[in-house]
This record gives sequence, C-alpha cells and structure tokens, in this order.
Amino acid sequence: MGFSNSKVLNMISDHTLLAVRRDGQVAIPELFFDGSDIVKHLTGLIKVLLDGGFSRDEIMRWMFTVQDDLGITPATALHGHQAREMVRRAQAEAF
Repeated sequence: MGFSNSKVLNMISDHTLLAVRRDGQVAIPELFFDGSDIVKHLTGLIKVLLDGGFSRDEIMRWMFTVQDDLGITPATALHGHQAREMVRRAQAEAF
C-alpha cells in the first residue's frame, strides 16, 4: 500500500487502523483500505467505539459481524452509502 512498517505500526498505536496478529505477523483486513488509502470513516468509527469502552478485539469483532437488518458487516458498509449508518450505530452501541 506504500506505507512503511513503522508508519503502519504508528497508525495502529494511534488507533487509525486495527490489526490482528496471525502467526506472529501483523495483519490488517483488506476491507480497511479503499485503493491505496484507508477507507473513509474507519478512523472515526474506531475512535467512537474506543471512546465508548470497546476493546480493540471487540471493535474488530463488531466490524466483521453481519448486521442482520442490512445483511452486511460494518467493514463492508464503509465502502458504500451505508458508511454513515455504521458510524451512527457505533455511537449507539458505545453509549
């Protein structure tokens, strides 16, 4: 994506991105990117959920849990017209 390893680690520690460790390697879901940039609304969504008391693991789980009424995950919704709805839902969940 054109980011250095140190830049990616800084973005994770700054809560701009979320990642998981797999076999000791940091892995960031592809859905968190839109072309060569971070998908719009992701950083704000992460911060809303963190401020609301969610842990990083809980946020990651929420991001990839299908919203029954929409039939998609929040991570997928960030790529379409439902992105703002996901931010609203995160605000409601977090408080």
